[in-house]
Amino acid sequence: MLSSLKNLIDKLSQKSILQKEEWIFLLSNRNSELETYTFEKARQVVIQHYGNKVFARGLIEFTNYCKNNCFYCGIRCENRKVERYRLTKEEILACCRNGNELGFKTFVLQGGEDPFFTDERILEIISTIKQAFPDHALTLSFGERSFASYLAFKNAGADRYLLRHETANSKHYRQLHPKNLSDIPRKQCLLDLKQIGFQTGTGFMVGSPYQTIENLADDMLFIADFQPQMLGIGPFIPHEDTPFADFPAGSVELTLFLLALSRLLLPQVLLPATTAMGTLDPQGREKAVLAGANVVMPNLSPLSVRKQYMLYNNKIATGLEAAEGVQKLADSMAAIGYELVHERGDYC
Repeated sequence: MLSSLKNLIDKLSQKSILQKEEWIFLLSNRNSELETYTFEKARQVVIQHYGNKVFARGLIEFTNYCKNNCFYCGIRCENRKVERYRLTKEEILACCRNGNELGFKTFVLQGGEDPFFTDERILEIISTIKQAFPDHALTLSFGERSFASYLAFKNAGADRYLLRHETANSKHYRQLHPKNLSDIPRKQCLLDLKQIGFQTGTGFMVGSPYQTIENLADDMLFIADFQPQMLGIGPFIPHEDTPFADFPAGSVELTLFLLALSRLLLPQVLLPATTAMGTLDPQGREKAVLAGANVVMPNLSPLSVRKQYMLYNNKIATGLEAAEGVQKLADSMAAIGYELVHERGDYC
């Protein structure tokens, strides 16, 4: 069986399309020897395209208000225990200045779906950031908007947009979200973003409630078809104030395997080692890089609000916005043979 599994990894490395049953076979029968083989292949691919660089992005979590009530999310609108906040334009710009002083060339503006931040307000923030830092890349990540809104954001200077599809299977999507949300408009948003010309990112949780191996195979098929420039894959971690509080966290090992498979599927993709990985495993980020990831996102949000952006239990907030913290992250990357760099790190 191992030889058949390795043959599928080789097939994937040669840019051949895998069928659903092949994805299921791979994911159902993974073992340590297959993982080691796949990780090595993934490292070869990322080195070929990006060298040993790991790109640092400065993350700014600018609002934890959200109109949605997703069952897995700690900032869901019905969670009354959350201390809500919104950063002002001036506070956001101060985060950017701090990031610029630390050398970051990409800012990631992330938040819940907050109606307060109208298109007009978002456009003002984009314009202010791009005027102050014209050579920096700006990534947006705050959910579903109209085609016209996305187009206006792009025309104002935004470069990238992250919108995880969460799960490609419609039935599973309904199990994770309230009835007013559907996977159909979400997938349309992704198509809109790509059509407009954003470097577009999607992704999913590993081990989310009710997820099956077949669901994960659907995710890989969706990604193969969509061909995103960025891909966020991290383990599900429960939050104590959600309907999924008692569900177990996703597997770090399975997440690593899916990261490596994604690197082989999309050789040039920008693939983060997520905070969730570092939350579940102290060496999670390093293990993710050794499985093919090449992006990390230190948090530039003010310390005063960082613990309020708690999507899941025990989310790490280690102060990596400080120069000393960034150096520690650089040292941890160097220890495994990689270089933390502060370039824009565009898709190539």
